Amino acid sequence: EKDEKKEVYHLEHAAIGGHPTARHNLGYVELKNGRIDRAVKHFIIAANMGYDCSLDALKVCCREGLASKENVASSLHGHQAAVDATKSPQREA
Repeated sequence: EKDEKKEVYHLEHAAIGGHPTARHNLGYVELKNGRIDRAVKHFIIAANMGYDCSLDALKVCCREGLASKENVASSLHGHQAAVDATKSPQREA
């Protein structure tokens, strides 16, 4: 229990710092604890940062009826924008 609290504490700090994997993992912690709305919000934020696994998790939540299609659609657009922002001509060469 203590280690789990410590894990959540560190995940929260990393998520605040902009780490998408930490945000995604917080989503799973919230999902496990039954806080579906908070979990979906974490997945949306991480997907908008360009994290593929969160986009997949949102799609699963949508299939299960836990997230709306609008949430998935807006996150898909945000995800694509984040991915496009990281592209550069130098990387493509």
